[in-house]
Amino acid sequence: MRSLGAVVAVLSLAFWGCEKKAAPAPAPTKAPEVAAAPAESDTILIGEVGSLTGSEAAFGISTKNGIALAVEEANAAGGVKGKKLEVRVYDDQSKPEEAANATTRLITQDKVKVVLGEVASSNSLAMAPIAQEKKVPMITPSSTNPKVTEVGDYIFRVCFIDPFQGFVMAKYARDELKFGKVAILKDVKSAYSVGLAEVFERKFTEMGGKIVATESYSKGDSDFRAQLTALKKQKAEGIYVPGYYNDVGIIARQAKELGVKAVMMGGDGWDSDKLFELGGAAVEGAFVSNHYSAEDPSPVVQNFITKYKAKFGSVPDSLAALGYDSAQVAIEAMKRAPDLSGPALRDAIAQTKDFQGVAGKISLDDKRNAVKPAVVLKVKDGKFAYVATVNP
Repeated sequence: MRSLGAVVAVLSLAFWGCEKKAAPAPAPTKAPEVAAAPAESDTILIGEVGSLTGSEAAFGISTKNGIALAVEEANAAGGVKGKKLEVRVYDDQSKPEEAANATTRLITQDKVKVVLGEVASSNSLAMAPIAQEKKVPMITPSSTNPKVTEVGDYIFRVCFIDPFQGFVMAKYARDELKFGKVAILKDVKSAYSVGLAEVFERKFTEMGGKIVATESYSKGDSDFRAQLTALKKQKAEGIYVPGYYNDVGIIARQAKELGVKAVMMGGDGWDSDKLFELGGAAVEGAFVSNHYSAEDPSPVVQNFITKYKAKFGSVPDSLAALGYDSAQVAIEAMKRAPDLSGPALRDAIAQTKDFQGVAGKISLDDKRNAVKPAVVLKVKDGKFAYVATVNP
C-alpha cells in the first residue's frame, strides 16, 4: 500500500508540474499588417559641388547663381516629369579632397540624380572617378582640362577644352598681335594651368613663334618677383599666364612694379570682378580667351543677363553663364530620358546636340566634350571688352 501511495503521489506531482508549465492558449490570430509603401518624393534632387569659400570662391558663387536661376525657371515652368527640382549644394572650400568628399555624400547619402560641378579642373578630377564608379552622371560647367571627361562615360562638360582654348590664344597672339617672342608663367599645382601652358606653347611654336622662357609658381604663392624679373630679361612681347584671377591680379601688380612691358595674356580662369580689385590698372590691355561676352547682342545672352541682374544685382560672368547652361542641359536631358536612372540619364545627356546655351550652341561629341566657339576679350577700362570670336 505504501508503494501504491507513493506512485499516486508522484503521478499527482507530475500532473500538476506539467499543468503549471503548459503554454497559455494562443490568442486569436490577426491578419498581418501590410507595410505602407514609402511615399514617393515629389522633388528631384540635383547635386552641386562648388568652391563657395577658399581661393576660387568667386568661381563657385557665380556658378551657383547660374544653376539656381536655371532651376528656378524650370520649376516655374512645371518642373520635370511633374516634379519640382531641388539643388543640394556643398562647399568644397576650393580643395580637391573636399570636392571628392562632397561628391560621395551627394551620391551615397542624398541620392542625387546628377552632379553639377566643379569649375577648377583639379577639383573635377577628384570628383569624376566617384561619379563614374557610382554611375551617376556628372556635368562640369567649366573645367577645361581634357583629362576630366576621359575618366569615363558618365562625365560630361558644357565648355570647350584646353586644346582649343590654348589654340585660340596662341593664334590671336601670333596672327593679330603679331608677337614673335612670348614667355610663360604657369601654376605647377593646377591641372588647368599646366594643361593650357602646354597647348599654348605647342601651338604658338607651330605657328612660327618662339617661347623664350618658362617660369612657374604654386597656388597660394604671394611673391612672384623672382620669376617676373627672370622673364623681364628675355624681352618677350607677351607673357602667357594661364592661372586663376586670385593669383593673376597679384602677378600683374608686381609685373607693373618691376617695369615689365610685355602684354599679359590668359584664359577663362581670369574671369572675375575680383581680378580688377586685385590687379587694378596693372591688368589693363591684357587679352584672354573666354566662353562668352556680356556685350554679345544675342537675345539669348541679353535675356539671361537681364534675369540674372534682376535676381543677383550684377552682370553675370562666364562662370554664371556656364553654370546656367550646365543645369539647362541636365534638365532637358531629364525631360527626354525615359526614367531618371543613371544609365538612362547618361544616354540622354550624351545625345545633346545643337542646344542653344548662353555661352554658345552646345553639341557634345563622342568624348562628351562641348564643341563650341570661344571669344577673345581685352581688359579695357576695368572690364572685359569683346574683341573677336574664334570658331572650332
